[in-house]
Amino acid sequence: MAVDITTDKTFEADTGNGVTLTDFWATWCGPCRMQSPVVEQLSKDMGDQVTFNKMDVDENPATAQKFGIMSIPTLLVKKDGQVVDSIVGYHSKEQLQQILGQYL
Repeated sequence: MAVDITTDKTFEADTGNGVTLTDFWATWCGPCRMQSPVVEQLSKDMGDQVTFNKMDVDENPATAQKFGIMSIPTLLVKKDGQVVDSIVGYHSKEQLQQILGQYL
């Protein structure tokens, strides 16, 4: 499974069903570059249970503003379209697996 790119226009449709994790990031953000491979590995391991998306906050500021995202990386977890968790800063694969497991 791959990590899909989502935008302000497609975010609600991309995160409306099941459990989704969206990685809010930017190209200039060092911790975001550390988080990305972790999210990509998780998508390989859990992609049959969770939908993984990435959103560049510089290109898509409206969604980040809507959810009050002030720091990146922020990982937004939604279940059936409702936000159930917001994870700020770098987190290990094990930490994220544990968090996502609560919503499956």
